[in-house]
Amino acid sequence: MNLRSLGTIALLIIILSTCREKSEYLNFTGLAQGTTYSMTFQETGNFDPQTLRLKVEKILADFDMSLSLYKDSSILCRVNRNETVTVDSFFTDVFKRSKAISAMTDGAFDVTVGPLVKAWGFGPDEHKNFTDQKRDSLLRLVGMEKVEVRDGMIIKALPGISLDFNAIAQGYSVDVICKYFDSLGIKSYLVEIGGEVRVKGAKNGKPWKIGIDKPVDDNMMPGENLEAIVRLKDRALATSGNYRKFYVENGIKYSHTIDPKTGYPAMNQLLSATILAAECATADGVATACMVMGKDKTIEFLKQHPEFDAFLVYSDESGNFKTWTSESLKKSIREE
Repeated sequence: MNLRSLGTIALLIIILSTCREKSEYLNFTGLAQGTTYSMTFQETGNFDPQTLRLKVEKILADFDMSLSLYKDSSILCRVNRNETVTVDSFFTDVFKRSKAISAMTDGAFDVTVGPLVKAWGFGPDEHKNFTDQKRDSLLRLVGMEKVEVRDGMIIKALPGISLDFNAIAQGYSVDVICKYFDSLGIKSYLVEIGGEVRVKGAKNGKPWKIGIDKPVDDNMMPGENLEAIVRLKDRALATSGNYRKFYVENGIKYSHTIDPKTGYPAMNQLLSATILAAECATADGVATACMVMGKDKTIEFLKQHPEFDAFLVYSDESGNFKTWTSESLKKSIREE
């Protein structure tokens, strides 16, 4: 996976600890999927913390071998090379969720955007070869209706189709770890991978606090310059933004979020979209779709989907920062 903490994600997990809390909660951090992770969970006495950590690391390693674009032997890379390979449960589930989010967002989210992402130089080799002349041939390879999972195999309409799960995989990996924690009977936890977050319960009776970074180009260190703080309970949160992974060519800024319908990087007023949902995979995918749709279409979309809460940061016609917050989220968010 790519370094999402330096890419689309704009989050800092704020964990406030006291001496008393340290005896009740455990925390460990590490590296996975080309980024960092942090797990904080209540000690119940029903599991061995070291065994739990080793299990988490094994799950994340297996996840990488399924869905990583950066591991040549992963199932995803083999699928993209058109090798004969049976997909696993991670791959199948993420693919199904991706199809659902694509349908929900009218194609703004589309994991078949892989050839375009690569052509624009945002893939593993970071080599741009996109031209206006190539656009039509590349767009022929894009569309969720052109690929399906059948009897454990990926069936493509065209061999040049390739998949890119980077806009949903880390959110889904958070859900996978949460499911494991649930199986252990852990009632209070925070799971964060690459900035994607899901929490359960409260921490000592208080909601978990999640920081949302200010979406400015020089804000490269998560947590140093916050836009807002959200209080979260039994919810997942993901932020997508275009201010950490981009390049400038001939005075034009090109973001890593590619519009599947036009073939070009999304260019609109929206600077970052934070989505709250029941599951992190959904929040992750929808946040990416919002960056493609732009502010106005996103607000209309959210009106049709009250199951999501959102915090949007955008620029007005004068270049000033503005924010938009879902009505139901206003009581739980504090702008800095």
